[in-house]
Amino acid sequence: MTALCLLPGLDGTTRMLVAFADAVRAAGIGRVDAIAYPVERALGYAELETCARAALPRGTPFVLLGESFSGPVAIRIAADPPPNLVGLVLSTTFARAPVPLLSPLAKFTRFAPVRALPTAALSFALLGRWSTRALRRDLRAALDDVAPDVLRTRAAAAMRVDAGDRLPHIQLPTLVLRAKHDRLLRPGASRQLLSGIAHARQIAFDGPHLLLQTQVEACARTVAAFVREICHDLTPPAAS
Repeated sequence: MTALCLLPGLDGTTRMLVAFADAVRAAGIGRVDAIAYPVERALGYAELETCARAALPRGTPFVLLGESFSGPVAIRIAADPPPNLVGLVLSTTFARAPVPLLSPLAKFTRFAPVRALPTAALSFALLGRWSTRALRRDLRAALDDVAPDVLRTRAAAAMRVDAGDRLPHIQLPTLVLRAKHDRLLRPGASRQLLSGIAHARQIAFDGPHLLLQTQVEACARTVAAFVREICHDLTPPAAS
């Protein structure tokens, strides 16, 4: 059985992925692992890639899903994959800085008052009209679990990142999940993924940036079907 391994958004915890992981299991994928990043260590993309690689499944084929901030981590791993990585899912994410014009401002994120960011503003940007009290509470709690300097470091890394040169090296079946009402990513982010990865296809959902949290069942069914498709392709035909 092929497993699914999840890499989280900017908070780096698995809090916001619990419902999605449960829904994927309910859709028939028996093993779903979610990897959390350190909450007290300010690490850039290279260090987070090392952390993620150390936690990947061993001895079983798996599909890697990178959500939002973790897209570049998943891209770097898929471009130089472990032998049991068999597929890639990229959800509302990017290979290059989401807003390139803001890259020069990355150095100023060390002054950002991350604890003081209004929940209403975060909800507007990340949840839109799909916002609920429960999702706002979970989003706030996930961010509050992480040291402010860690969040600042990750935000600066995302504003500078450029993993575009890794895309042509990805030779795995790839599924791109795009949110039709994403207020955080520019429209070209998913187009770059599709044009850069040879075996990529896209499915768009009616939802906001936090797609896996607001379109849980639809995304879970889609990802589970993708994993099963890969699992079927890996299964040798029965001897006649």
